[in-house]
Amino acid sequence: MSDVVLIEKVDTEAELDRLARHYKSAGGAGVKLLNRLGGTAESLLDQLPEPIREGLTEATEQALWIAMRAAQGSRRAVADQSPWVNTAVATAMGAAGGIGGVTSALVELPATTAMLLRSIQGAAVREGFDPEEENVKFDSIRVLSTAGPLSEDDGADLGFLSARLTLAGPTMQRMIAAIAPRLSVVLGQKLAAQSVPVLGALAGGSTNFIYTRYYQQIAQVHFGLRRLAIDADIPHDELVRKLSHRMVN
Repeated sequence: MSDVVLIEKVDTEAELDRLARHYKSAGGAGVKLLNRLGGTAESLLDQLPEPIREGLTEATEQALWIAMRAAQGSRRAVADQSPWVNTAVATAMGAAGGIGGVTSALVELPATTAMLLRSIQGAAVREGFDPEEENVKFDSIRVLSTAGPLSEDDGADLGFLSARLTLAGPTMQRMIAAIAPRLSVVLGQKLAAQSVPVLGALAGGSTNFIYTRYYQQIAQVHFGLRRLAIDADIPHDELVRKLSHRMVN
């Protein structure tokens, strides 16, 4: 009996190591490229016209609602693709959106948000979860509330992983309203990078590549922990603590 327990422990530790690698690689060289294109996160946001900065939260909230409907609808029409396919499609969309600067980037924003959400849902599917289930929908949106690839800590905030996996009340509306302000900062950085003169298409493609890769990695961590909690029969919060310990060592 003790041998069985030992094997399970080794498998759990190995899975946590794998998820830690996903977490650590969420940022990386792509972030340095984006910084070279447009500067730091703060300076990127400063490049946006004031009316756009002021309307970012509302635009982000609308984009999230559009993305939810589009991601679910596209899943019924087109099967989930490999992560690299999602990244390639999003990169092409970003390049097209960046050609016309901020104006075309704003038009492209809901489509990119839907693609990001679809990629996140794909990670859930790979871990055996049904993206049609309400708690999986909530978690998919929650992944978008992470700090973003240009955050100072070079990775997502692990705090979102320890949040309750279900919510009370008018859940989706409250969830999107709560997440929109934080995501608006992330998308604002993307819009500003796409507004770089001459390099708009390159910046648009680069930002979408970086953002899609980032959120796919973070989603893999999020849903991987959920799956591990079920398979290993270990409390989710305990797994988060174990993963956090790996991130500081």
